Amino acid sequence: MKLSAFAHFAAFGMKTILFGRKDPIVGTIILTDKCNLHCKHCSVNNITAAVHPISQIRGEMKTLYSMGVRILFFCGGETFLWRDGEKTLRDLVGEAREMGFLIVNVVTNGTFPLDLPEADLILLSLDGDRARHNAIRGDTYDTILANIRQAPTDNICLYMAINQVNQDTIGAVCRTAMEEPNVRAVSFNFHTPYPDTRALALSREKKAACCAQITRMMEAGAPVFNLRSAFPHLIQNTFPTPCRQCVVMEDGRLSMIPWDYNLAFGTFQTADASAAVNDPGLCGECGYFFAAEYSLLFRGNVRVMADMLRTYLKYI
Repeated sequence: MKLSAFAHFAAFGMKTILFGRKDPIVGTIILTDKCNLHCKHCSVNNITAAVHPISQIRGEMKTLYSMGVRILFFCGGETFLWRDGEKTLRDLVGEAREMGFLIVNVVTNGTFPLDLPEADLILLSLDGDRARHNAIRGDTYDTILANIRQAPTDNICLYMAINQVNQDTIGAVCRTAMEEPNVRAVSFNFHTPYPDTRALALSREKKAACCAQITRMMEAGAPVFNLRSAFPHLIQNTFPTPCRQCVVMEDGRLSMIPWDYNLAFGTFQTADASAAVNDPGLCGECGYFFAAEYSLLFRGNVRVMADMLRTYLKYI
């Protein structure tokens, strides 16, 4: 991380903590909900299959930047499916840099070539060992590993959503991160139980067992891009929600993490768009590790502050 970026984030954190400010610093833009996969745990793919035009994406970037966002994520759907004429995902990353975003990350399912050295991190979904990953995401594991090995840079961070299917394969994903030269780190989330995927959610006891697995792998040298100090709050869901420092732009609408169709659209739609269900308690079951980490950080949790300083300087 550049010294200027570190100074900006440090100043933002101090102002937020000392003066109780609620300005966002992390922003996500949903480029499309179109996806080439139909994963068991996903509730938001191919609802409209709309690919948002670059004029709209630019406007959303400008909006987020004007709000104070400096850490930008591009998400889908599948981000590498985004295209507007000759413009591709690489162009969006470049424009975000030119606009002044200090960190620009991309989230992908990893089934397309990972030739994107311009991104700070490519967060790539790997949801277990071959058997469990393929049970969740279809027969994609070998394709993803091949794309990782052919990537031109080491800016890949594996991204695992832990659920009832893959909870026993945390170690396998960590070992992949340790063994693959192009993988810089691995990051975890717990499954957030949208209405049509509630059966995949973990109990508090199982969340505790998963955090114990992650801790053991960290102690064994796994490059885990999460904060151990936040684990107790994630297990019990005691971190403040929503995280007002983390916002999402989807088709011109602004919401907070977790990405909730109640906040963005007023209702939740299942992946096949066949039902609309209100779920006002979703924030209380949020499984997004980074939302918990940022929420605790900006409430002045000293342990989380020290933990984040060590972790972010190491992996970004």
